[in-house]
Amino acid sequence: MDDAKRPNEYLPTRASLLSRLKNPDDSKSWQEFFDTYWDLIYGVAIKSGLTAAEAEDVLQETLISTAKNLKDFKYDPARSFKAWLLKNTRWQIANQFRKRLPCSSKPARSEDTNRTATVERIADTNYDLAENWNDEWLEHIQKSVLQRIRNTVKAKHYQIFDAYVIKGWSVEKVAETLGVTTDLVYQVKSRITKAIQAETTRLEARGI
Repeated sequence: MDDAKRPNEYLPTRASLLSRLKNPDDSKSWQEFFDTYWDLIYGVAIKSGLTAAEAEDVLQETLISTAKNLKDFKYDPARSFKAWLLKNTRWQIANQFRKRLPCSSKPARSEDTNRTATVERIADTNYDLAENWNDEWLEHIQKSVLQRIRNTVKAKHYQIFDAYVIKGWSVEKVAETLGVTTDLVYQVKSRITKAIQAETTRLEARGI
């Protein structure tokens, strides 16, 4: 594909994906959802102080909860999917900590915010999910955008971008190693950087 074209021509919007997920039989879309969000959910569960096994449970239960409740989710700028997913993830993390308590058999109710806040403090960690969620979300978006951009540009051009921008090689080393001109290195870096910035801004603004 020509990397001079805008990435929006190729990247499916999160709103489109969420709409498709309302069909529980759309396995392809659910796989896309898992591939898109699993590392975000699992990552914040680990950083919240859970074990790997507990984080796996958080991921599974968050996906199950999403599947059950997504039909009631309606996207609008005031109620972003980002905030909705944070709420679901926090409930599941709190439930995992609650399971560590003696005589704990019932899951915490989602509306019981006081209980949830108490359980969240059980973790021996300084990580505050609510406080760090925006940063985690931005990192998640950047990873997602980078992967999608990689799939829309020429392999050679992404190789140039990876070596020059991500690995931090000098422009001379990139040109010599990959057999290209320094002008092309600069051009590729400029085009791909602009595409990444535009798509990141678009997704951040929509909160999806």
